[in-house]
Amino acid sequence: MTILSFFTRASRAFNGYPASSKLLLLCTLSLSGGGVVAYSEAQVDASKTSVQVNEKDCKKKRVVVLGTGWAGISFLKDLDVSAYDVQVVSPRNYFAFTPLLPSVTCGTVEARSIVEPVRNIIKKRNGEIQFWEAECMKIDAANKKLLCRYTVENNLVGNDEFTLEYDYLVIAVGAQVNTFNTPGVLENCHFLKEVEDAQKIRRSVIDCFEKAVLPGLSEEERRINLHFVIVGGGPTGVEFAAELHDFVQEDLVNLYPSVKDLVKITVIQSGDHILNMFDERISSFAEQKFRRDGIEVQTGSRVISVSDKEITMKLKAKGEICSVPHGLVVWSTGVETRPFVKDFMGQIGQANRRVLATDEWLRVKGCEDVYALGDCATINQRKVMEDIAAIFKAADKDNSGFLTVEEFKDVIDDILERYPQVEHYLKSKHLRDVTDLMKDSEGNDIDKVDIEGFKLALCQADSQVKNLPATAQVAAQQGAYLSKCFNRKYKWKDNPEGPRRFRGSGRHQFHPFQYKHLGQFAPLGGEQAAAELPGDWVSMGRSTQWLWYSVYASKQVSWRTRVLVVSDWTRRFIFGRDSSRI
Repeated sequence: MTILSFFTRASRAFNGYPASSKLLLLCTLSLSGGGVVAYSEAQVDASKTSVQVNEKDCKKKRVVVLGTGWAGISFLKDLDVSAYDVQVVSPRNYFAFTPLLPSVTCGTVEARSIVEPVRNIIKKRNGEIQFWEAECMKIDAANKKLLCRYTVENNLVGNDEFTLEYDYLVIAVGAQVNTFNTPGVLENCHFLKEVEDAQKIRRSVIDCFEKAVLPGLSEEERRINLHFVIVGGGPTGVEFAAELHDFVQEDLVNLYPSVKDLVKITVIQSGDHILNMFDERISSFAEQKFRRDGIEVQTGSRVISVSDKEITMKLKAKGEICSVPHGLVVWSTGVETRPFVKDFMGQIGQANRRVLATDEWLRVKGCEDVYALGDCATINQRKVMEDIAAIFKAADKDNSGFLTVEEFKDVIDDILERYPQVEHYLKSKHLRDVTDLMKDSEGNDIDKVDIEGFKLALCQADSQVKNLPATAQVAAQQGAYLSKCFNRKYKWKDNPEGPRRFRGSGRHQFHPFQYKHLGQFAPLGGEQAAAELPGDWVSMGRSTQWLWYSVYASKQVSWRTRVLVVSDWTRRFIFGRDSSRI
């Protein structure tokens, strides 16, 4: 049975089942890795799409969500909307499955196959979510207001700007491309952050080939037009390079045979290796495969300027500056905070930071009732050494000035939950039990420890604090976590479920957010991929590519997009990619 027929039959079979059964099916399909699947139903009652605000709704706390990406949609899909007045603001009226954007650039999948209209998603919530297609221009933290603007250029009547008040604000706007203020990047480079970016790249690739076959051009001019440069050796840049190579070798060389030997693809990476966030075995495998495929990987090179004709870079090893002519440049080097979020950071005392800081419960530091998820924020994990004296005092129940093994064990679960870096430290040192930390200066086990010995045991733990990666997987997990907190906000107010408060009394209201890494993929072209999955399992080759197909198919936002993506893959296998400039 093909994947397409399986999903078709599954859709029919589960049509009549309740929502919980469908959600269970999607979760089962997703166990092999990746982010959280956005919930969708097969059948929707069209009569429930109207938006009504009655007196009861007006008394609810208003939750305003900025953004409809992974974090925002994951938050909305699990939120108990009957308890809140929920409003969503986003300049895009759709959710996009961003991990497949590189596939859109070359026609492996179509743009509409990876997007789901937001109103299709929210209409399943009985009209209890209101959506405004607009962009937030400013957050007034002092008055809990938002200034928004409809940004699409048209001549429609009415005001484009409006304000919204909020009781709780969820900032999930993602981030924008980071150019590092490199001259010429904004004017001469393509980016790969949005669906529109992928569509623009697709048209530009075809333009390069069409221009290269025009009569009257020299061979050198043809070579320049067909030199594709990717700046950034991360997952997005590497996957685009692989997709472009397949597009050229499997489709375009047959359509443009006169220039098939003039095509060149170059990946420029400032670091020593591409995919340096993966296991080194994957990085080495990717570099070797690119070398065999004829894709040039130029590591240790920093781009210092880009013009419409050439890209200038500095070679770190030699200190030399060289220029390379190009036909198309794709810039994929990282992200930075959006302007209105930077303005908000200045209001709340975070002006000196590069990204919005939250605590372990995703609450923005310095601003009450505001939460931030995904690429626009980072969790500022509290250091265990900041609270070491308070932890020792709470554990030393008999006030003896020493901690016994039993007293240590009594607080260790709260320590591990409140300060996850302690657990990472234990794993890095291959310690089987936390009591292994209770040793004297010579490494011998001891029965009790004083405050200085306690500090010595945990002083290295904070070195394991790491920022979470800016990935869809992190954003989706944060959205799902925050929705659970909102659903329990009043239930657990007087009966907190979180870890012990070492500074003060009682417990925290909720468990802090804990990211669970479910693995990551790196498609490398030629029906080969690499995967780094839980349990230190590294897989590479053709079988991994088919695992990638199954995981990405299962994680689509709806059955509609799931079927469209699978059909696009099937079409590509049978007919090849479409090279029309549309």
